[in-house]
Amino acid sequence: MNAFEATNLYFGRAASIMQLSSSIVRLFETPQREVKVGLTIEMDNGDVRTFQGYRVQHDNSRGPWKGGLRYHPHVDPDEVKALASLMTWKTAVIDVPFGGAKGGITVEPKDLSRAEQERLTRVFVDKIHDIIGPQRDIPAPDVNTNAQHMAWIYDQYSKIHGHTPGIVTGKPVDLYGSLGREAATGRGVAIATRQALLAMNKDIVGATVAVQGFGNVGTWTALILASMGARIVAIGDASGAYRNVEGIDVERAIAWTKKHSGIHGFDGGLPLKDASAVLLEDVDVLVPAALGGVITRDNARDIRARFVVEGANAPTTPEADAILHEKGVIIVPDIYANAGGVTVSYFEWVQNLQNFTWTEEEVNDKLERRMVKAFDTIWRVATEKKISLRTAAFIVAIGRVGKARVLRGLS
Repeated sequence: MNAFEATNLYFGRAASIMQLSSSIVRLFETPQREVKVGLTIEMDNGDVRTFQGYRVQHDNSRGPWKGGLRYHPHVDPDEVKALASLMTWKTAVIDVPFGGAKGGITVEPKDLSRAEQERLTRVFVDKIHDIIGPQRDIPAPDVNTNAQHMAWIYDQYSKIHGHTPGIVTGKPVDLYGSLGREAATGRGVAIATRQALLAMNKDIVGATVAVQGFGNVGTWTALILASMGARIVAIGDASGAYRNVEGIDVERAIAWTKKHSGIHGFDGGLPLKDASAVLLEDVDVLVPAALGGVITRDNARDIRARFVVEGANAPTTPEADAILHEKGVIIVPDIYANAGGVTVSYFEWVQNLQNFTWTEEEVNDKLERRMVKAFDTIWRVATEKKISLRTAAFIVAIGRVGKARVLRGLS
């Protein structure tokens, strides 16, 4: 089952409970636009290489398409379609006025110099500039892209269309970005974790947490959860994994990662046998915060966490989701748990349109209120219908998107 089929399976479960007609199901399973472009650049050594770029615009019933751009060797049409669909439901769950899109380039960015990445990014903008825009489709950072890539996109688009800071979010703060955006996804994951524990009458203070993936999302999640009183007992990235039952010094781990380009060799904990071992730690909360598909039917029965809070997009396969549900594990789904990033992207977009800047405190306060409200809604639906949080989140999202589409017309 590929990523797009898995997303549609989750969608289908919710649609069945809602008794949607087959024609409406087909409507929302089908992206509104799929674009594939060839990106040819000159490398630093004079060679010429061509890469494949993608942008999928799934649904814009509730507002402009919105979604990140990832640079990764595994980017393919099915993955991008799946992620675009997830963005439609994510923006609806958190109730920001966007639709869902996603994009990416099939490339290993580590093999490219900074100058080559810049040329690749600018060529990508040249190829898709006519289908994106601040009132049409607003990209953002994703896997292996960051504020610098967004700055290049803003600059290249503005060369064609004039000064347009609202074309992209996740920009540097010095270039019309929003305070609080860098930490937003991780902060949202931390808030989602706290709310899930509270719903089960558990306290975040003293709760044990394992974080798989120690990039932007994982580091900020760990840092903010630690500030809330949780004990981070295991962390890991592609280079290695470490355990410290007394609690890992997260700030020290982050500093180590920045200095050594990974957690490998970290002396603040005992090494685990491999990076994936973090997933199997005996903890209250597991946060998969790296790539998708890491919790599968092969390891789901060995998961010992009581809560799985999905910091990554689609980290749990449908087979694993069913196994964990049978075991009584509470899964806080990605379309809610990692929605902090798109929420603060919305705040950045609003500030750009208004030519106005909010304080970091204002941004964080607005994010907190949206995350709490969204969780309460999902929890209520899950409790009333006796269904999983994932299915409840899809029901909430489908209801909002469906209502908007009917009101606007189906054409």
